[in-house]
Amino acid sequence: MDRPELADFLRRRREQLRPADVGLSAGPRRRTPGLRREEVAQLAGVSADYCTRLEQQRSSQPSPQVLAALARALRLTDDERDHLFVLAGHPVPAGRAAGDHVRPGLMHLLDALVGTPAQILGDLGDLLAQNEMARFLFGSVCSEREESRNLVVRWFTDPAVRAAYPPEEHEYLSRIHVADLRAAVARRGTDATATGLVRRLRAAGDEFTQLWDRHEVAVRRRSRMCVLHPSIGLIELDSETLLTPAEDQRLLVFTPPPGSATAEKLSLLRVIGDQDLTPTRD
Repeated sequence: MDRPELADFLRRRREQLRPADVGLSAGPRRRTPGLRREEVAQLAGVSADYCTRLEQQRSSQPSPQVLAALARALRLTDDERDHLFVLAGHPVPAGRAAGDHVRPGLMHLLDALVGTPAQILGDLGDLLAQNEMARFLFGSVCSEREESRNLVVRWFTDPAVRAAYPPEEHEYLSRIHVADLRAAVARRGTDATATGLVRRLRAAGDEFTQLWDRHEVAVRRRSRMCVLHPSIGLIELDSETLLTPAEDQRLLVFTPPPGSATAEKLSLLRVIGDQDLTPTRD
């Protein structure tokens, strides 16, 4: 808790607000710039004495609930609210959820990665968008259709998805999916979508249930994986997760491991596109 900075920030934000900004009447003989401490206390539902002690660096550490109330009373932006929490010595609250909407700027970035497969995923494993190279790489394994876009569900229910990866990596990938999902569900708390997804996966089979009950947690930030492409064969990839401003979306980029032949294979994939060059029998 940085008492001097916290006190200064609260005072300056209070002085920048006018009574009309928060629906109060200015009244006669107002000599205080901005809002009075008593008015902030009333808006936040805390005592005026506590607001005074905060600004005089004499208070105990405010709770996250009090900080959230002060942020609303002072009409703080999201960035200002986060700064308030940091000064008070608390973790920054979760950002606003973006849901299924992918911002145009992010879509532009996705399409600009012309030689690099990339996807935008929701925190629960929903594939929201992917560029052309990702479609070439994963083919029908990854779908953006709402009824079949959850990659965790498809991994545990669709044998065709697993067939696109070497069998010796299946256990590793299963653990990655479950550990990352466990972290996302915990962040969402009692969110109905998250709890419903876990129920659905538990009902799908014993493998997910056994892994879920191990309570392993590991946010997927980077990993190495192999994909079995029908025309090119085995492609080794590093996956790097880049967080988007909304915490329920992430940009997943697949790049060649140093010293591998993946760069040449991705160049070939870009030429082949979605053509199926697998030999067929007459």
